[in-house]
Amino acid sequence: MFVLVNLKAYPCDPVAVAEAAADVAAETDTTIAVAPQAADLAAVAETGATTYAQDVSPVEHGSHTGSTLAERAAANGATGTLLNHSECRRKLADIDAGLDAAERADLDTVVCANNPEQIAAAAALGPDAVAVEPPELIGTGTPVSQADPDIVEDAVAAAEAVDPSVDVYCGAGISTGDDLEAAGDLGATGVLLASGVAKADDPRAALEDLVAPLA
Repeated sequence: MFVLVNLKAYPCDPVAVAEAAADVAAETDTTIAVAPQAADLAAVAETGATTYAQDVSPVEHGSHTGSTLAERAAANGATGTLLNHSECRRKLADIDAGLDAAERADLDTVVCANNPEQIAAAAALGPDAVAVEPPELIGTGTPVSQADPDIVEDAVAAAEAVDPSVDVYCGAGISTGDDLEAAGDLGATGVLLASGVAKADDPRAALEDLVAPLA
């Protein structure tokens, strides 16, 4: 089971979260990736934690002020990236270009989508993984695996029908080991979460609880 912790722009200590993630991952033989702000990629990568960019821009080298160049994310320690998170939506053509940028930089890719139909469209672009995240559940603490388990199963089926090699992750409201276990039971091979760890008083304890079913 793959765990991706998106720190968004929350007022947490990205290095402390990454250190906790690296420790818990080593203790449980689980892959726990951390996606910090772009400015914190190098510091997070230096902890030894698997490091993802929150986004890379659909551009090459050139006049692109304000963009996050995939090659620079990789140079600062990122090994993967999110694309098309509900808080950073892109048109389909830009998602495709973002995947091309990530491929140039040898970054693994997770494309987020709202529903099974969008999951199918995203899977057709050839990412490493897709993540189903109904936006109305993000940050609520109510996991999609409980609120709408059919959407997870349907997303898994949709991706399988398009490209069986694309992994499907479950996001929105994930925070506990029960949530992770439920996501796996529905066919997901990973989870995407944010506030459950980034806003936790003790991120290490939150991560330990999350991956307890995998111990």
